[in-house]
This record gives sequence, structure tokens and C-alpha cells, in this order.
Amino acid sequence: MNRIITAMAALLLMVGCKSNAKQNINREDKNMQKKVLVAYFSYSGTTKGYAEKIAKQAHADLFEIQAAQPYTDADVDWRDDNSRVNREMKTNPDSRPAIAKKVDNLKTYDVVFVGFPIWWYIAPNIINTFFETNDFKGKTIIPFFTSASSGPGETDKHLHKSINYNVTWKPAVRVNRWNDKELNEWVDKSIQ
Repeated sequence: MNRIITAMAALLLMVGCKSNAKQNINREDKNMQKKVLVAYFSYSGTTKGYAEKIAKQAHADLFEIQAAQPYTDADVDWRDDNSRVNREMKTNPDSRPAIAKKVDNLKTYDVVFVGFPIWWYIAPNIINTFFETNDFKGKTIIPFFTSASSGPGETDKHLHKSINYNVTWKPAVRVNRWNDKELNEWVDKSIQ
């Protein structure tokens, strides 16, 4: 009798493990069917670090959005009213800083994560340039940002001005408030 009970317990355990393994494989297969890109703009390196983690979890390609004229420390000094970012974000909020290079084969991607720091409670204007100089029709766009303390502010509204056609848009989220497990869960859920 004990042998029968032990054999049944082992069988149930194997079925359970096989079922979980099958679910994990199916989830990975489903995610692998979608081609994912993680594009990011990072001045200090913080956003870059999170972009790399997201790309690894999503099995995605990585693309750095670089300004044609790179930003210097003086350019990003928010205390100087004449600094480049103050002119771009406050004096001329419709400015569109030029980007050094475009994404190769953007049309092949289904999902695009777009990362950036928060500047003046919105995404930097170079992100608008990125959206306006590329075609995202039919894609899922997942904005993410890093910030020491700011929330998204009007980031989604600010960026929607640059995309006035059909996309699936997910709300911008601050990723540097999560631990790695929470970040990975968000990535998996976002690309389902």
C-alpha cells in the first residue's frame, strides 16, 4: 500500500513539474515570437543600466538614442537658466534635438520599450525627436523612465503629441523604484 501511495505521489509531482515547465516554455515561446527593441536615452548612465536589464529580461535588442550634439555637464545644469536643457525644455519646449543615428529595421519590431530620465517633469525633447523621425504604426510602445523622486508628470501627454497614429501605448512607469524581481515581472507582463 505504501508503494502505491509513494508511486502516486511521485507521479503527481512529475505531472505538476511537467505542467509548470510547459507553462514556462509556452510563456517564453510567446515572448520570443514578438520581436522586442529597448531604445533609451541616458545622460548619467542610470537609464542605460535599467535599459540593459529590461533588454536582457525581454530577450530584446538594445538601441541607444544619442544626441547628434552630445550633452555636456554644462548643458544639463538645470540651475543655469542659459543651459542647453533649460533652453530646450523651458524656453523652447517644442525644440527637437537632432539624433545621431536611426534604428535599423525598426519595422521588424513588434514591441518597443523607450527609456529616458525625467527632465522638468516630462521626457526630454530628444524622445519626441525619436518618435517623430521613426514610424511606430501598429507597434506596442512601452515608455519607462528613471528619476530620483519625480513621477511621470505629463510625460504620456507630452509624447503623444509626437505620435498621432495607431499604436498600442502603455503608460510611462518609473523603473528605478523596483527591485530586479519586480522589474522582471513588469517586463514579462508588458510584452504578453
